[in-house]
Amino acid sequence: MSDQAQTGSRPTKRQILGLVLFGLAVAGSLIWPGQAWDMSHFVAVGLLSVAPLVIPGILLTAWIMASGADAHLARAFEGRGVHAIIAASAVGAVTPVCGVAVLPLMVGLLAAGIPLAPVIAFWLSSPITDPAMLATTAATLGVGFAVGKSVAAFGLGIWGGAVTSVFARHEWASAPLRRNEIVGNLLQYDCGEPLAFEARIWKGAGRKGVFRRSALATTRLILICLIPAFAAEYALNAALQPEALSAYLGDDVWWAIPFSVFVGAPAYLDGYAALPLTRGLIDHGMSQGAAMAFLVSGGVVSIWGAMAIFPVLRLKPFLLYLALAVFGSLLAGYVFDWVA
Repeated sequence: MSDQAQTGSRPTKRQILGLVLFGLAVAGSLIWPGQAWDMSHFVAVGLLSVAPLVIPGILLTAWIMASGADAHLARAFEGRGVHAIIAASAVGAVTPVCGVAVLPLMVGLLAAGIPLAPVIAFWLSSPITDPAMLATTAATLGVGFAVGKSVAAFGLGIWGGAVTSVFARHEWASAPLRRNEIVGNLLQYDCGEPLAFEARIWKGAGRKGVFRRSALATTRLILICLIPAFAAEYALNAALQPEALSAYLGDDVWWAIPFSVFVGAPAYLDGYAALPLTRGLIDHGMSQGAAMAFLVSGGVVSIWGAMAIFPVLRLKPFLLYLALAVFGSLLAGYVFDWVA
């Protein structure tokens, strides 16, 4: 699932993360007042530098939500075989999906008899990128990294769907959902009446309202994540010498990419917040492949993603998902390292 803001009265984990890091920044400015201005200047310059690419991504994300394109994902899963897997992977790689809605959507598709393979394909590709994430990655790490991340999302979906299809005849693959209260409640979940697709969103007051709310929510999410992340990057640059990590995560270290996947992913909190930190790690010696493996695996193997999936999938489909995510992330890291 892509990193999108969730509406509602309860704070999301991203908002909590932002508040905690903001509190730490305030405490740090009181303890080290001499560094406060320099850090604030670094954060402001960082936000201004990414704005020209991030703002179009925010607008594109809001248009997708307001036009109703996001409400028709199920069509990508129609049919069986290769076409469904490719379509589900492509949709997952480019479409911003409501964080609240994606889990009920996946559960509903599985309960309706949609094969596990295209659902896994979407589930693997969707958390890695979307238009706003693509723009933010390009602004923070470069266009090549953004394109590589999107290609990795699409490839991970196809990889996962293809491997899952091999097990299609197994009982646990044909009935992957748990039978518990959580699944029952998700099947009853209602995100409201889906919008009919209409590209000209300015022709309806309701669509303009959806566009405005989505743009503001995405902007708020990005600011909540990027401000403390840029501050952390400044602290990282101040604390570490250039090439400080080259002995552990550099190009000549064979375990750099596996280390990024198996250690970095569980600590991964948010896609936007990870970008400036990853840039700082690259500046201090982290290899390109290790950075890509960290970003890809963080979206699909993080503790937050696993906690959301484990209660609804039976053990074997859940373990298959994790195995596909881990090996796919490793493959993405090695391929990007070779290309870069």
